[in-house]
Amino acid sequence: MDSMITTVWNETRGERVLGRARRCASFLCRLRGLTFRRSLDDDEGLLLVGRRESRADTAIHMFFVFFPIAAVWLDQSGRVVDAQLARPFRPLYVPRAPARDVLEGPPALLKRAQIGDQLRFGE
Repeated sequence: MDSMITTVWNETRGERVLGRARRCASFLCRLRGLTFRRSLDDDEGLLLVGRRESRADTAIHMFFVFFPIAAVWLDQSGRVVDAQLARPFRPLYVPRAPARDVLEGPPALLKRAQIGDQLRFGE
């Protein structure tokens, strides 16, 4: 289901990571991602939900994304397996380890969700 809004929590650190993350599960929603958006609020993100753990399936592009974002890759249990700053108009970002989901958000997200942290989605 696309467009469901959820809160993101860092269970490892015991803090809220993002107040609003839109869930994006369909192929078209994941393909579009944040393209053509002009900005992202400090407490807003996009959760790209995959079907299986893979490096290739969770690669992201930054074509027509006009601002830098944090890309946080998660395994099927919600553990952070990689995190990078993704810059505008770069062709490809691939996680170092297999991941199922990608959480995209403002660059400050990289300070709130680091490799090894356990994230949880919901109130």
